[in-house]
Amino acid sequence: MTQNILQKINSSNKSYIIYKSKKGFDLYSEFTEKKILSSQNIVKFLNKFNNKKIKPKKTDLYIGFFGYELLNNLIGVKIPKQNSNNFPKGIFYKPSKIINLNEKLIDFNKTKKKYSKFKININIKTYKKIFENFKKKIKKGETYQIKICTKYKNNSIIDPLEFFCRLSKSNLAPEAFLIKDKNYSIISCSPETLILKKGNIIETKPIAGTLKKNKTLNKKKALNFFRKNIKETKEHNMIVDMERSDLSKICSPGSVKIAKQKTVEEYKDLFHYVSLIRGKVKNNKSTLDIIKAMMPGGSVIGCPKISTLNLLNNQEKENRNIYTGSFGFIKFNGDMRFNIIIRSILNYKNMSEISVASGVVVDSTAKHEFNENYIKAKALIDLFK
Repeated sequence: MTQNILQKINSSNKSYIIYKSKKGFDLYSEFTEKKILSSQNIVKFLNKFNNKKIKPKKTDLYIGFFGYELLNNLIGVKIPKQNSNNFPKGIFYKPSKIINLNEKLIDFNKTKKKYSKFKININIKTYKKIFENFKKKIKKGETYQIKICTKYKNNSIIDPLEFFCRLSKSNLAPEAFLIKDKNYSIISCSPETLILKKGNIIETKPIAGTLKKNKTLNKKKALNFFRKNIKETKEHNMIVDMERSDLSKICSPGSVKIAKQKTVEEYKDLFHYVSLIRGKVKNNKSTLDIIKAMMPGGSVIGCPKISTLNLLNNQEKENRNIYTGSFGFIKFNGDMRFNIIIRSILNYKNMSEISVASGVVVDSTAKHEFNENYIKAKALIDLFK
């Protein structure tokens, strides 16, 4: 049944969204509204969702994404002029139909189509220069940790459903999603939940720490590695402290607690170091307050957040588009679920781009972090082989 539904909607040329759920996937379609967001209308859009007393119907929600630039502007962080392909800064859709799908999607074989090779926007020589500059900023106390973004791009026309099904089969992630619209698509195996809010309870699940898999490693050995690795432990502690601080801005005093601390999650090519933080949202805090406090997600930026964003934005020459923005949904009563957009392919104007980033702390080495970026991008690049 799932295969028939997906084949039918994919051949219909209609826009649709697939989002990972606890038991499988949810398919959102038959959109009655498409809201393209900008700095001028985002506040008005977010103020729609403050009626906490209503019991929304299943389709009483908007689903979509906030791009990185839009989230910076929302919290008053300016981005200098950058190279851009003019992709929209944020888009949300109002579905009139939601179908629950099981976890088994369509079995696609690898396409025989040949794609052009990916080109990276920063080579190792340039990366080292940026890295050493940021190391100096760390030593001066302007930041404690900062993420250098690299972007892989190629010319390609893709079938986004094929890519998403193959990716979900090989590298299923708890925040995976697909957006297929008439002029763009996003395929994602994002692992990180930034916001999960139901009623007045809110959770965030920071990921900080990456280890490449090999034949001898398992989750227990990976956990032992993270615990003994000073650099990974420092990075993780800093990000957990920052996201606890972000939650504290909107939660009742004393309610923010670490529910799960320093566990390991396993993916196709790597292991991640993960914690779970939970709090109780104050009654007077709005949807806008929550988004401004939590976005952009600290684990993919660095800390402290604002000064680090300013350092990044003055360094980067190319617009991040969706990368380190957030995808998810907001219900009419203010409940919401959002991820951090990482491990994703944006296909727009027949160009695919994959953005990744790794953290610079005082104990980092440029070669290790540059190579870590490729490890993070590999599962997506492999789809084109």
